[in-house]
Amino acid sequence: MNFPLYWRDQQAMRWPATVVASAPDGVTLDESAFYPGGGGQPADVGVLEWGGVFTRVEGVSAAGALVPVEGDPAPPVGTAVVARLDDVRRRSLMRTHSALHVVCGVVFRDFAALVTGSNMEPLTGRMDFNLPEVPDGFKTDLERIVNEEIARDRAITARVVSRDVALADSDVMRTAKHLIPEQVEQVRIIDVEGLDAQADSGTHVASTRQIGEVSITKVESKGKGFRRVRVVLPTA
Repeated sequence: MNFPLYWRDQQAMRWPATVVASAPDGVTLDESAFYPGGGGQPADVGVLEWGGVFTRVEGVSAAGALVPVEGDPAPPVGTAVVARLDDVRRRSLMRTHSALHVVCGVVFRDFAALVTGSNMEPLTGRMDFNLPEVPDGFKTDLERIVNEEIARDRAITARVVSRDVALADSDVMRTAKHLIPEQVEQVRIIDVEGLDAQADSGTHVASTRQIGEVSITKVESKGKGFRRVRVVLPTA
């Protein structure tokens, strides 16, 4: 199976490609590292360069087409382009996404709580857990433990397994509901070595040390039995 470039090489920020479909509302490339969004991680933005022209990309459609900024020209089918992500934004999202996995791993290990939702923007994010009660000092202790785990420099790796294998493994199904669409036959697993393993299509740094220090800014009650943990990361 030909997996997308953003799976095969999460460090790819600039690459050559050919336009295989083109319209004012969407451009499709034969190879793309633009993450289309999902799992709480927003879609990438960037630029296509072709024949001295720059087409700004403001997002990715549900079908995977790159969405040009309104008014920018769309390169014709067959055009050779150089695609480039907003690498500062992407790397910030990679760090944020990986940080949330560390938080999830710690909360699951220490409190047996499952994830009920998540969302992120560059350098800020939140995770929701089915956590009925939290002890005194939970916010301070969670921040300390998360940063201790980050400092261990745990490797963050990806693997792809069949849907049946993923669903049968309770260690990689750490959400309160199974959220994998029925049509997905191959499931990508992100492993934070020795701490967390989850089905995840997003982009990540190579090790926890690359995340940087995390601040737990707030722990909120979101109804009976649910808690929301908010995190902020420093600029690189």
